Amino acid sequence: MRSAGGHSSRRASAGARDPVGSVTAAAAAARPLESGRMAGPTLTTRHLNRALLARQLLLERSALSIEAAIEQVGGLQTQYSASGYVGLWTRVAGFRRDDLTAALEDRTVIQATLMRTTIHMVSRREFWRYAMGVRRPRREWAARVQALPTEAELQRRSQALRAALAAGPKTVRELDGLADGFLGNLGLWVDLVRVPPSGTWERRRADRLALAENWVGPPNASEDEGLAHLVTAYLRGFGPAPWRDIATWAGIPIAEARRAAAGLDLVRHRGEQGGELLDLPGAPLPDPATPAPVRFLPHWDNGLLVHARRTGLVPEVHRPRIFSTKNPFSVGAVLVDGQVVAGWSLRDGRIVVDPYEDLGARDARSVEAEREALEAFHGPAGDLQVG
Repeated sequence: MRSAGGHSSRRASAGARDPVGSVTAAAAAARPLESGRMAGPTLTTRHLNRALLARQLLLERSALSIEAAIEQVGGLQTQYSASGYVGLWTRVAGFRRDDLTAALEDRTVIQATLMRTTIHMVSRREFWRYAMGVRRPRREWAARVQALPTEAELQRRSQALRAALAAGPKTVRELDGLADGFLGNLGLWVDLVRVPPSGTWERRRADRLALAENWVGPPNASEDEGLAHLVTAYLRGFGPAPWRDIATWAGIPIAEARRAAAGLDLVRHRGEQGGELLDLPGAPLPDPATPAPVRFLPHWDNGLLVHARRTGLVPEVHRPRIFSTKNPFSVGAVLVDGQVVAGWSLRDGRIVVDPYEDLGARDARSVEAEREALEAFHGPAGDLQVG
């Protein structure tokens, strides 16, 4: 990348540390909820940016387990299977590719179509809360936007698919047409998960399916518990946030998000535009001046999507370069001082950075160090050599 002054004085090096730390799923659940009155000063975009980085484990690499890290960040979006691996590499200290493959194999981590009918990796212990929370809203959405078969036909197909998977996982090809449209129709009426070896670093296509109740265990959450979990999981990973952003991320109506939170005594902040921002009590709110290190985010990282626009992570001028109908595969993103300044992609075994703006010499060196580390991670051994 070119060196051209300008940004170096306001951006941090790759070794910057977060003095505030991150809140784990267990800690958030253990804290008593506070009153719903407005709390603290008005939050600026910079406040929200640093809060997002802290909660997404992007201010420093975390010592959390894979399962706890995935819970903290609200799941990992993984239409492209490698994104889960890169997403954990950039967030968890000492992460190795085999660690996630092992977690998928031992069912500690579950991969399934969940929020916004999009593939996510979530922890096993939270899977059913996510699945039950999105189940009815997803079905209602499908009924509005698709010409669905009759209820009787859906039941007949669902029963046939259940019978075919009763003895264990099968690929879409092995199901011989029974799973046609499983990303849409049948997957809304039969709880399915994507299971190894598919959907891993080694075999990217996530086309081997199992019944969720067989792979994960029987449902252990109600719809109301699931909807409430969607609210708390979003705030834990992305808050503070308005109702609109919670609902957009979860793929549920705003009214459902509000109803789900009726029993939660949430903290309320005021945004600099005057709107209300919901939050979990005690969740990290770092000082806006907290340094932020260089980080490489994977394709479709959740923090880049429109529900997180309020945080300024993606300058709007750069958004079309990351997400474009001309490039449906998208690109990874490079963060400097908590903002996207470049894209990255893997080409012929090398990580190639596509700069969107000029950087100072120190920032350029930090980007290059992280680029080399990510390139090594993509190599045969999957080594990590950064802190």
